[in-house]
Amino acid sequence: MNFSRRDFLRTSLAGGSLVSLGGTVPAFLSRTAAAAPAAAIPGAKDSILVVVELTGGNDGLNTVIPFKDAEYEKLRPNLKIPSSQVKKINDQVGLHPAMEALAKLLDDSALCVVQGVGYPNPSQSHFRSMDIWQAASTEQSFVEGWLGKALKKLPNPPSFHLAGSNSVSPLALAGAPHRVPTINTLEDFQLRITALSGADKQEQREFIEGVVKKEAGDGNLLDFVQRTASNTYASSRRLQEIGKNYQPKVPYPPSTLANHLKLAAQLIDADIGTRIFYMSIEGFDTHANQLATHANLLRQLSEAMAAFFKDMAERGQKDRILMMTFSEFGRRAAENGSRGTDHGSAAPMLLVGGKVKSGVVGEHPSLTQLELGNLKHGIDFRQVYAAILDQWLGVPSKEVLGKAFEPAAVLQS
Repeated sequence: MNFSRRDFLRTSLAGGSLVSLGGTVPAFLSRTAAAAPAAAIPGAKDSILVVVELTGGNDGLNTVIPFKDAEYEKLRPNLKIPSSQVKKINDQVGLHPAMEALAKLLDDSALCVVQGVGYPNPSQSHFRSMDIWQAASTEQSFVEGWLGKALKKLPNPPSFHLAGSNSVSPLALAGAPHRVPTINTLEDFQLRITALSGADKQEQREFIEGVVKKEAGDGNLLDFVQRTASNTYASSRRLQEIGKNYQPKVPYPPSTLANHLKLAAQLIDADIGTRIFYMSIEGFDTHANQLATHANLLRQLSEAMAAFFKDMAERGQKDRILMMTFSEFGRRAAENGSRGTDHGSAAPMLLVGGKVKSGVVGEHPSLTQLELGNLKHGIDFRQVYAAILDQWLGVPSKEVLGKAFEPAAVLQS
């Protein structure tokens, strides 16, 4: 096979994708950690935010359980969690027993439980409420998300949506100055070769290496392809090395969320300057037969997040990491007739990291002063976002949220 430059251009530019990284423009890998803001700026010490979306509306009342409140058993005769099984945070509330791994992080002062989080006039629509949380706005329409806006204020760091290949990028990341790639594994970034046979693949790979090594030309099409190939090839080779050399310090459980957090750990360990990761775990719309389903979901969440934190801590990275969970809404206070729960409003958020304010923040919503059967929120979710933006990412929260919100006391001062 005589593979000429003309063949190279025809194959590359006519949809053959000879040199590609899963359809992602590879320039993000050239913006390394050296571009991070000065460490002297509060909240800007190359900090990393990992967002975990609990899709479907997580039942907050069976996640952070007011086991001392007599109203709890009255509202949930079938769904109540016995107080003897609750992983106690203090003498009033505790975590679901399936969340043992996260509960243990309290011993490391690495878990913050933010109670009663929501927003005024809450919507019980999955789509509307999720949009509100992701855009950080109650306006009727949105084009940008809160993380996309935040990325505009940062020095072009790479960020990732970790999800299956057919997943749609979330609204939260819309508006970012550069495309945030959706990836599932490091193989999504490996150099793609169009040839079918092993010999032809080797010839194509050698040809690409030859193109990469040549001097840049006079700005013509071939020069453009040479520069693109060079960037792509170097990026692909580097990411392949990440996959070969990375060994977790602790075992990760066998779940999709854990795999995505392990991938985040690999990319963090590669030191390419990533600041934001976004991922989700689905299945929280528990209208019927909730007990077993919810327990399994909370166990997956807890074990995956705990493994990631411990892996990062073993690598000396725990003070750079902040994980946060959110869901579009909580569930109703009372169980329904199908041994499940219906759409509600206020629910807890969980924050994990070496710099969180460990323990409980905020009051648990009253079980006797409900609003249309729903728990009332005490903390606006944008107060939590404000703390993360101002104090963690080093981004002025007012410019992202549209107005000033008092930051919730979720991080160490």
